[in-house]
Formats: sequence, structure tokens, C-alpha cells
Amino acid sequence: MEKIGIIGLGYVGLPLAVEFGKIIDVVGFDINQSRIEELKNGHDRTLEVDMSELKSAARLSFSSDPADLKNVNYFIVTVPTPVDEYKTPDLTPLIKASETVGKVLKKNDVVIYESTVYPVCTEGGLRTCIRETQRIEI
Repeated sequence: MEKIGIIGLGYVGLPLAVEFGKIIDVVGFDINQSRIEELKNGHDRTLEVDMSELKSAARLSFSSDPADLKNVNYFIVTVPTPVDEYKTPDLTPLIKASETVGKVLKKNDVVIYESTVYPVCTEGGLRTCIRETQRIEI
């Protein structure tokens, strides 16, 4: 059975997870355990979605445990790309998310980056990060 993993449950990831969770199995993943607990209890402190929307996503589960991503086939990475005062992007969240995905990635899985990155970042740095973590050809 096909399953989607949304990595990062902020203003992009959570609404996306909720909409997909209405029609397909979704794991909403975030490293912030308190955020996961809030969402499991039907509360979104960012007010991106309300309780009724969360409840309508019957096929959505929430987790901060990377092992819960092992049965995912499609990964959508929606973590932030903060910039410093010189407008230089901090790719740390993307790299960490890529490492997490790389540990559970299987042949024929798909990874989509929904985060803002500069040209060649995905093809170069993030693809290499996943490849080195997983040791499979991508």
C-alpha cells in the first residue's frame, strides 16, 4: 500500500499532511515531540488547521520516531530554510531531514523537496546526503 511521509509539520507541511490524510495513509513527521503530542490531541498552536480539519484527516498519523517512516513510499520534505542577515541560507534543517529520509529510503521511493532552495542544491548537496546515508543509487 502506498504511503506518504510529510517531513516537517509547519505552515507548509501540516496543511499538506491534513489534505493528503483525507485520501491516503500519511505519516506526519516532526522532530519536535511536543508538537507531535499537540497534534495528536487535535491542537495546532500555529493555527494553520483547526481541530475539525485535523479530525477529518482520518488516514493521518503523527510521529517523531524516524522508524515510523520505514513503510513510506513518497517523502515530501517541508522543513524551513532560514537565512542569516546576509541572506545566506542555512541548509541544516534540509540536511538533517535528508539524513532522516536516507536512513529509511528504499528502491523506487520518491523524495520531493517543498522547501525553498537555490539552484543545484537538491541535485548536488541533498541528493549526495541521501546517497551517503542510504548507500543506494539515486
